[in-house]
Amino acid sequence: MKPDLRTAWETGVIIGDGAMGTYLYKFGFPVGISFEELNLLQPEIIGSVHREYIAAGAGLIETNSFSANYYKLSKLGLESQVEEINRAAVRIAREAAGEQVYVAGAVGSILGGKRLNVTDGELARYYEQQMSALLTEGTDALLLETFYELEEMRLALRLARKLTERPVICQFGVDQLGRTLDGYTIEEAFHILNQEGADVLGFNCHSGPNGIMSVMSRLDGPLTFPLSVFPNAGLADYVDGEYIYGASPDYFGDCAVSFADLGARLIGGCCGTTPEHIAATARALRDYKATPLTEGKPLPKVKERLEIRERAVSSRGETTNAAPACSCGEEHTERSITELVSERHTIIVELDPPRDLDISKFMEGAAALKEAGVDALTLADNSLAVTRMSNMALGHLIKTQIGLRPLIHIACRDRNLIGTQSHMMGFDALGIDHVLAVTGDPARFGDLPGASSVYDTTSFEIIRMIKQLNEGIAFSGKPLKQKARFVVGAAFNPNVKHLHKAVERLEKKIASGADYIMTQPVYDRELIVRIKEATAHLDIPIFIGIMPLASGKNAEYLHNEVPGIQLSEEVLDRMRGLQGEEGRAMGVEIAKELLDTAMDHFNGIYLMTPFMFYEMNVALTKYVQERTKETPSPLSRL
Repeated sequence: MKPDLRTAWETGVIIGDGAMGTYLYKFGFPVGISFEELNLLQPEIIGSVHREYIAAGAGLIETNSFSANYYKLSKLGLESQVEEINRAAVRIAREAAGEQVYVAGAVGSILGGKRLNVTDGELARYYEQQMSALLTEGTDALLLETFYELEEMRLALRLARKLTERPVICQFGVDQLGRTLDGYTIEEAFHILNQEGADVLGFNCHSGPNGIMSVMSRLDGPLTFPLSVFPNAGLADYVDGEYIYGASPDYFGDCAVSFADLGARLIGGCCGTTPEHIAATARALRDYKATPLTEGKPLPKVKERLEIRERAVSSRGETTNAAPACSCGEEHTERSITELVSERHTIIVELDPPRDLDISKFMEGAAALKEAGVDALTLADNSLAVTRMSNMALGHLIKTQIGLRPLIHIACRDRNLIGTQSHMMGFDALGIDHVLAVTGDPARFGDLPGASSVYDTTSFEIIRMIKQLNEGIAFSGKPLKQKARFVVGAAFNPNVKHLHKAVERLEKKIASGADYIMTQPVYDRELIVRIKEATAHLDIPIFIGIMPLASGKNAEYLHNEVPGIQLSEEVLDRMRGLQGEEGRAMGVEIAKELLDTAMDHFNGIYLMTPFMFYEMNVALTKYVQERTKETPSPLSRL
């Protein structure tokens, strides 16, 4: 009869099992299926994997239930089988384990380091449903594994503690930096989880033995509580469509001794490991004498968070609060768009980057708009999925050569999380601090239909993540040594059948951290009034979008083919058949009428430039300024 699990790791090292998913993959089970559904479809296969690990020396095996939660199973239409799959996982493991081997109920992170649109309440329901099924069937412990954020782990641990007094093992996926994605050091995370009832704390997945060992070394162990370690078999290499893991079983065994010396009392393997890796671990630790946990060190008190500088640092290492010098050679302390628009009518003009390498007309237009008095020039991020020059490069040029504030769009479509953070760090280095977060039009509708749409994040998530940089914390949770100062805008399409639903979506963007709103172009004066009424309760500024029409064909195209743009019948009738200067003149006239209404209700004006006809928006900018002298802004009348 095996001893109580808590007693077992107090007095020695328990060998865990190895990978399930990557091991099944090696035997021909394809990626994309639910490995957990095999508990019902092919239980003998799952049982045979368990028995292989036990024969290799595992004293604790995990149930095949890592992704067996409602959220993950719903992606495959299996959400109605959550309880059945989890209970089957325990029965299979129990049968293989017999009386000598422990069974831990595996519960994987639902978020998995991603910014999913899942509420805490939904997470709690999903975790409780899965844990209850595992505990009902009779596991010796719960193992919460591959978590990247402390707050999600805390939520899962609290539920586990509500449901059972059995041991709970909490494992993070970390790299050498040793931080959670929500910015906590491992020392901080372990201290908090230890206080909230975790029996074992540790690491699995994401890193090979070396990465995990470097983090463990900083814990200054062994500690007075047990650690667990389930590394990958080294870093994966992607060769001919397969992931290949390079760490040999012998290397894995050698590392196991080092892990035990640092306080690990539960040692197994994760992705890429096989029964051979577990056998090597068992051999290496066969005669190992573990230090009693009572002789270890208590977890250090949580240290103060790293102080992150508020002020920018120049390339020479000098701190400054001033904006970079403009073309006049003087430094200016600029007020943000949100500060300006709180006091007066403020004009943002959009000028699309060129589709070729000639930037002369673009720069000419930017200079003319600066002279006309616009407050910011906004540059789209390959709008309509059409390849254009980098808005980062052009934003830097208009800032340094023309002295005009750039407001840069950043689309979720084109960059993964790595590229997005790198891009934002580049903006910060260039002193470009105003951005507009947008989803981005699908790549297959642009000029390179074979390109991939990345969409690692949604517009809600990218807003939250950019604002996280303002706290001095990277997307990975790593400290950035100083804080960014991004003012983040969000897009709003009011040209919809149900305006209140669009406003509800807008409220979510504001909750995510949006500082201001820019709308799609509006061509209906009554709609402008309805927008004001529908958004009166919002406490951030809105810039009403107005794009002067260039011709009758342009009007028909925008109305019928461009998502998010809808023209009134009156506007279509007035533009019908017009082209050239006559068409542009009418477009400016219609835009002025829209501006009359917009300025009565909003301080924020967002002018879009059609076909690089920047002269149209120079005229409209001057019109706004002239009218402002006659009529005070809406806010000044409050």
